[in-house]
Amino acid sequence: MANSKRKQLTKTPKLPSSLEQESKSTDNVIDNASPKNVPPDTVAVTATTASTAHPTPASSPTAAGHFFRLCSGYELSNFSNLDNFTNWLQRPVDGSALGVFRMLYGAAMLIDIAEERGGGQLDVRYGEPQHCHFPLFNSISALAYPLMGCVYLCMWLGAWGILLGYRFRLSCLCFIVPYWYIFLLDKPTWNNHSYLFGLVGLLLLFTRAESYCSLDRLLSPHSGQGQLVPYWNYFLIKFQFFLLYAYAGLKKFSPEWLSGYAMSNLSQHWVFAPFRQVLDAELIDLLIVHWFTAFFDLSIAFFMTVEKTRLLVTPFMISFHLMNSRLFHIGMFPWVCLAEVPLFFGFDWLANVRRPIAKHASVEVPTSCKKPRLLAKLRTVIICGYCGLQLFLPYSHFITKGYNNWTNGLYGYSWDMMMHSYDTVLTSIKVVDNDNQRVHNLNPYAFTEYDRWTKYADMAVQYAKCIERNIQTDMAKHHSSSPLIGQNISIFFDIWCSMNGRFQQRTFDPRVDLLKAPWSPFEPTPWSLPLLTELNHMRPKLRTITTEVLAWNNYSDVIFVADFPGLMLSNFISPDLNNCTLTILEGNVRYKSEKESEAFFLTAGKSIALESNTTHYVTTIGHKPASYLYTFVNKTMLEHSNDYGDDGTSKSRPLLPLWDEFQQRVTNYQNFLIHLGNCVLYLLYGVPIPLAIRDVE
Repeated sequence: MANSKRKQLTKTPKLPSSLEQESKSTDNVIDNASPKNVPPDTVAVTATTASTAHPTPASSPTAAGHFFRLCSGYELSNFSNLDNFTNWLQRPVDGSALGVFRMLYGAAMLIDIAEERGGGQLDVRYGEPQHCHFPLFNSISALAYPLMGCVYLCMWLGAWGILLGYRFRLSCLCFIVPYWYIFLLDKPTWNNHSYLFGLVGLLLLFTRAESYCSLDRLLSPHSGQGQLVPYWNYFLIKFQFFLLYAYAGLKKFSPEWLSGYAMSNLSQHWVFAPFRQVLDAELIDLLIVHWFTAFFDLSIAFFMTVEKTRLLVTPFMISFHLMNSRLFHIGMFPWVCLAEVPLFFGFDWLANVRRPIAKHASVEVPTSCKKPRLLAKLRTVIICGYCGLQLFLPYSHFITKGYNNWTNGLYGYSWDMMMHSYDTVLTSIKVVDNDNQRVHNLNPYAFTEYDRWTKYADMAVQYAKCIERNIQTDMAKHHSSSPLIGQNISIFFDIWCSMNGRFQQRTFDPRVDLLKAPWSPFEPTPWSLPLLTELNHMRPKLRTITTEVLAWNNYSDVIFVADFPGLMLSNFISPDLNNCTLTILEGNVRYKSEKESEAFFLTAGKSIALESNTTHYVTTIGHKPASYLYTFVNKTMLEHSNDYGDDGTSKSRPLLPLWDEFQQRVTNYQNFLIHLGNCVLYLLYGVPIPLAIRDVE
């Protein structure tokens, strides 16, 4: 008996019916992931034996690998070398979740085109020949208004194509080419989410997001592509949003944000009403608006990536974006972020929604051990290059020094969202006729509706040169009625602005002619005045003084001013104001009223009463900046107090004006479609285009 052998099984034992059905279901899943349904350049999937499916103890993951899988949900070995990483990126997965995101993104862009892309104001933006634009590259210029209407029409049709999944590649091109052209044409419209929308559209161009629920799939059901997509289609989009949250959190972990001055008074909004039951307004602004938001932005993408914490933090993610949609005017940004949330739940979340009762086992197709092709490796290198570029750009401001002023770089690609709040109280443009030295004051918004040029040196130079071109054009057409003698002019900007609760101060040197001012994208701008950070220690005192002054009555107010040595402030006191007082906080100034011949020397702690309807001059003397404040009462608002609420603002508005917002959006969209129709009719049949006139205050 010792030499006898056990009889080998020659027939597979019959399984119970329930297990047999489960086995067939699993076989079908693996069969659907077979190479016949995979795109040609996707790595083929090979069957795994029992030994590879269940690794031996020698090949079991290390403690670091186990921790990495616990935190990220991925195997560390997938990132050990280029071949493994390529196979991991190229593995075929279900494309249904990507298809749903594609539809939601396309729908959001259809709304965004008419709103933040300016489609509802096409005639105002592009119908005025003298309208100033601020392109990133001076070689980019706006087309004629009818042609710009065609650009928007192309972008609009592209967004429809993305939504419906019709001729997907062509639709993506029709959308992103006009989108980036309009984006690069006007830097004042830049913001982080507009940059994000453009990147997502660019990424979708290279994916197979049309593989699910699309007209392309419906019209060509046997195209051979199937519903599977390579995993890198998901990876790129998830990486972009992961970076959005992580970098937004990193930027907020700075003294500028954590000090609590960037987003002040948000606690008064109705969305914070539940918190006001347990916290006062200042603590809500500090702990929730600033500290919690910094922690949320930095950590939420990690928590959404880890499977064990995903369900726990999803309500916070949804609530955060819904609150943002009420707090800020940021267009489709909260809704696009909400559309991306399901991508964190894997590829089969749609199947789980369809079959909520039956237990759906997600079968992950094993990564191939075959050596990837050269084309697949090249694609992986390009993906890594894109990710590296996105990691580098938000911290590349040491290269583009010319765009740095009080903040680093142009606002729009740094993910420093809501980091800075501005309050501009005075914008003055003086045009000097050098032939007779006469000074002419120009309305700052005569040729643009934007105001971001008041804070960035590159846009200030562009605006000054645009003003010069418009003046020269007017002189050529109406030379006899022009107030200028010749074309030899100088342009000076005097702009007073406050950032994050600081003093009002100048952004540019008012003595520099911007038509001759030097500017380079790679060199610091010498005439851009620095932020007076040496006065940061006074911000708590400013907040205390503000509280005291506002307590006088509902119509009292205070303005804090700081100025550089040798510069003079010319300030006209409106007749609407009374009980005006100038008080010196630090430094030394010389005060003189236009109605008095005598000047007064004022030091810290000194005050002087000011007469209304009069101009006075305050000159900073000494070797350090001077800081002072104005207190006043708005006499006109006080006399018409019945027209205002108890807090001095206009009477109450509805807490959730959804119907009003919906009507405004419908009206704006109707205007957008009318503009498109007018442009097409003009180009086809020469029908005159009615143009709106922009109100210039």
